[in-house]
Amino acid sequence: MTVYRYRQDVLDALWRHGVQPIRTTRPELVHEFVSDLYRFELRRLRDRLVRREIPKQGYFDRVVELRRRYPLISLKPWQWLE
Repeated sequence: MTVYRYRQDVLDALWRHGVQPIRTTRPELVHEFVSDLYRFELRRLRDRLVRREIPKQGYFDRVVELRRRYPLISLKPWQWLE
């Protein structure tokens, strides 16, 4: 069984999304989960725009803000490890 040692800053960022991998959780699996979560939130934001719950003006800013909450997806899974 392989043991992975996640960087503390990565664990802190994951915790903000409610994700808490254990030592044997593959970083690729966690990365995929967080990417799926980001895409889910992005789709939800787009759906709110389509339903006119949010104005078109400022939509781009909301997308950028959402992206800033997910900086880990720009890293490769192996970069999450010490």
